[in-house]
Amino acid sequence: MADAARRLTALAEEVLGAPLPLRIRAWDRSEYGPPGTPVLVIRRRRALRRLLWKPGELGLARAWVAGDIDVEGDLYEALDLLAGSLWERGEGTPRSGLAALLAAVRDPRLRAAGGELIKLAGPGLPPRPPREEARRTNGPLHTLRRDKQSISHHYDVGNTFYERVLGPSMVYSCAYWESPESTLEEAQRAKLDLVCRKLALEPGQRLLDVGCGWGSMVLHAAREYGVSAVGITLSEEQAAYARKRVAEAGLADRVEIRVQDYREISDGPFDAVSSIGMAEHVGSARYAEYAADVHALLKPGGRLLNHQIARRPLKDEEAYEVDEFIDRYVFPDGELAPVGRTVAQLEEAGFEVRDVESLREHYALTLRQWVANLQKHWAEAVDLTSAGRARVWRLYMAASALSFERNRIGVNQVLAVRTPESGAAGMPLRARDWR
Repeated sequence: MADAARRLTALAEEVLGAPLPLRIRAWDRSEYGPPGTPVLVIRRRRALRRLLWKPGELGLARAWVAGDIDVEGDLYEALDLLAGSLWERGEGTPRSGLAALLAAVRDPRLRAAGGELIKLAGPGLPPRPPREEARRTNGPLHTLRRDKQSISHHYDVGNTFYERVLGPSMVYSCAYWESPESTLEEAQRAKLDLVCRKLALEPGQRLLDVGCGWGSMVLHAAREYGVSAVGITLSEEQAAYARKRVAEAGLADRVEIRVQDYREISDGPFDAVSSIGMAEHVGSARYAEYAADVHALLKPGGRLLNHQIARRPLKDEEAYEVDEFIDRYVFPDGELAPVGRTVAQLEEAGFEVRDVESLREHYALTLRQWVANLQKHWAEAVDLTSAGRARVWRLYMAASALSFERNRIGVNQVLAVRTPESGAAGMPLRARDWR
């Protein structure tokens, strides 16, 4: 009798100590669980071996990327239901493989569950990680070489793939939705314009865009505000694409795209610096250096617009762990910090922080649009990259949308000034007039 789904449900509920909120369909075509919910499809027993050898989030991630597990029905609903069972059960819930292993050894109930899982998984060596997983590198974090490798893993997957996901704007950061009925293109243009207005850009000024992506910010600033702009990226593919856009727009005399790290810039100062969705790659150990370097690149009175994802603060900040799925498959070596810490470090570098604006709900709307674009172009996205890569992007963008909606993470625009000794910051008396 085919009963793998029933046995898996019982096993999961024993480990979780609560009813499993999803229906399960197993490789033997058996189904079990509450009707009317999304279905967690376990296509191959290999998925269980992945969990045995790598308990926790990384084992699940590998099974998802490899196609060993899938979801039928609403992915957002499935992730929301699973979040309460797997990821939000309190500080005592083991997440890492080592923690899970130690818990299993000490707990007779978990030892018995592990034995049942071994029976269901069947014999076999640990499956190889999917090829989409980033290679683990040794040595210190956030060296010039290692940061370039990490950026390449995320961004050098094909410009056409990103065109299908991001749409014509080619902006890979939170849009600014003046209305939920706005199009993604309208919202991205509104975000670029918001950044330019906060920086008070004027004709003849020099703008540095740190982490320029495919060039959308520098193009908008040069075309609409008359500045000369330098955009830097560590991605060769992004740079080539951005240079082509600049040439086609007839702005090559005012916009320069470089493959360069912010630590390598020697031709400052600039009137303004935009850093949009880049500082998440800097890392906590290097953030003070980043803030100091950007401060040094600005003229006295120059403005920085730092647009950065933030996590919720922890009672014990030393307990912060990078999300294993994100680290191995999406943003290797990326780190999130609470917005308060970001503000403090900018101030410690000498900046005067003048405004902090949360765009948390805006990012949720943006991500849902990107997921819709990916699903619309799914077959082409798979052909352009791989089935595993497309599955990575679908999962991380859908899960991130929910995280923004549930206030698990946020995103903030921090406007800061390199205020001169005179104290004349050049800011308006009324907040958010910007000029």
